[in-house]
Amino acid sequence: MINRRTFLSTATASAALAALGIPVEALATNRIKLGNAAPFSFEALIAQVRVSAQSPYQPQNKPPAAILDKIDYEAHGKIKFNTDAALFANGPGKFPVTFFHLGRFFQAPVHMYALEGAGSNAHAREILYDESYFDMPVDSPARKLPRGSGFAGFRFQENRQGDQAKLDWRKNDWVAFLGASYFRAIGDLYQYGLSARGIAIDVAQAGKAEEFPNFTHFYFEAPADNSDTVVVYAVLDGPSIIGAYKFIMQRDPKGVAGVIMEVDCALFLRRDVGRLGIAPATSMYWFSETVKGAGADWRPEVHDSDGLAIWTGAGEHIWRPLNNPARITASAFGDNNPRGFGLLQRDRNFDHYQDGVNYERRPSLWVEPLEGWGEGAVQLVEIPTDDEIHDNVVAMWVPHAPAAAGNSYRLRYRLHWRKDEPFPSPLARCVATRLGNGGQPGQVRPQNVRKFMVEFVGAPLEKLAFGELPEAVLSSSRGKFTYVFTEAVPDGVAGHWRAQFDLTVDGDDPVDLRLFLRHNNQTLSETWLFQYQPFKTRGVY
Repeated sequence: MINRRTFLSTATASAALAALGIPVEALATNRIKLGNAAPFSFEALIAQVRVSAQSPYQPQNKPPAAILDKIDYEAHGKIKFNTDAALFANGPGKFPVTFFHLGRFFQAPVHMYALEGAGSNAHAREILYDESYFDMPVDSPARKLPRGSGFAGFRFQENRQGDQAKLDWRKNDWVAFLGASYFRAIGDLYQYGLSARGIAIDVAQAGKAEEFPNFTHFYFEAPADNSDTVVVYAVLDGPSIIGAYKFIMQRDPKGVAGVIMEVDCALFLRRDVGRLGIAPATSMYWFSETVKGAGADWRPEVHDSDGLAIWTGAGEHIWRPLNNPARITASAFGDNNPRGFGLLQRDRNFDHYQDGVNYERRPSLWVEPLEGWGEGAVQLVEIPTDDEIHDNVVAMWVPHAPAAAGNSYRLRYRLHWRKDEPFPSPLARCVATRLGNGGQPGQVRPQNVRKFMVEFVGAPLEKLAFGELPEAVLSSSRGKFTYVFTEAVPDGVAGHWRAQFDLTVDGDDPVDLRLFLRHNNQTLSETWLFQYQPFKTRGVY
């Protein structure tokens, strides 16, 4: 094993690095231990995975399971990466890289590489696992792992340069990759929440188990001084797919735009995939003001995201509130060359959550295609849950063409981790969906009738003259509407209106609803879509 500090102390090593165009001082003070250098380029990485796609999947070798199983939640929590050993701890760039340890819940080893040089002179050197990078108890089971066992994932720490009085880079991070192909970032409200994935394979696909490919290799470019951008390359590998990724990740220095990631990926299918999810986002939705449970929890709302937003290729802005369904449901919103979609957290009022875990600060995640994605659908999968510990919502782009063995894809897209969507509609937007018993107060409430209150806020509604009412344009897959009207919400907020209607429907099959507001044939609001599930709400109130 090569000790980087010892290696760099020799004149021979210094000369070798200089010949490659690598600044010796950039890594000289790091405690990390590096392997031998090998040429690297993104094009070569793509070529490598293209060849590997022709061969059957070979899982990564894992450290002894008997040891990993002993590194349970409690033992793993006592293992802390020593930030003095962080990659780029002493430069170049602002953002050091620290690593997650393997354990019972993260058993797949991930190989990490530091890139040195640039262009045709770029070389990769593996960061060799050593327990000395971590502070851990003397009796920690992790001490029994063999050298070179690998890491579970990594994170970029906050800026260690400039005025960061409110953020200690050793304790705060802004992006993390951990587990399968999952990764996440904080938004401009300095809070983690939902996750993204490199790919989704057969989510809720009938007759097939979901597959979770792993990021198996990461390569870190040495960032430039004073740059707010970092570049990471990755290999994703699984039984059905293999791919190469390039992540260009920017941390907004002023915290205004959160984190922005540009993703460039080349994907190759080893075998047929029933549902290929591109740019998937995974979140948690338990309950909100929409459907009120019978005292299952003391809080008014619990969710990382409250809705799916879509900006279609035709320019329509859609809002689909999330559900916690009675059974797994998959909804498809067909489109051609979508302009974007995302799982958003629109409700930013602490009083609506009353919890110290900062649900009101969870980031929204917006996916912006950078090239035409053609025909397909934004698909939303919702899974029943009875607790907040489970991610039960997935949103992704699924191409229309079958994902057949031998297919390849080259995709570019941008991920925006922010408190709000980056391209908001100029129309009024939906801010709440509320369901209750149908009928009128003081009268016998009819069976199989639900009342809906859908609230909108926005400039077009502010411009309505006194006495003018917007029209609620309604449609549904089945059922009958009654008591349809609109009114201004009496809270003093300009442009705050709600549409109210009763829906009568028989049977338990879901009902797809569509609503928007207009006046004098002019559209005033985004389009509200909702999947009403009679079985889920029967007997709740």
